[in-house]
Amino acid sequence: MILLVPVVTNDYVLTGIYIAFIIIATAGKRDHKDRVFLLFGLVASFIAETIFISTGVETFERNSLLGIMPLWLPFMWAYIFIAIRRAVLALEDYRS
Repeated sequence: MILLVPVVTNDYVLTGIYIAFIIIATAGKRDHKDRVFLLFGLVASFIAETIFISTGVETFERNSLLGIMPLWLPFMWAYIFIAIRRAVLALEDYRS
């Protein structure tokens, strides 16, 4: 997903692509916990990124989300939360 950032320069289009990717990736699995991780990832990443940006730890030239950060950033992190959850579950299955 991160490889699309320099290619797709419109934040709204990139956000749409990320949302479509998330829908496709979660459509096959109707796991309620994926939605919880997705929502938590959206909220937690928005808060964390806002803190990082306000302290100068991170800077972005693209600030389409409330003038703070790129609109696509929380969606990318939300999917990362789901991917990490799935990776942990896969590792647990592998150990069993």
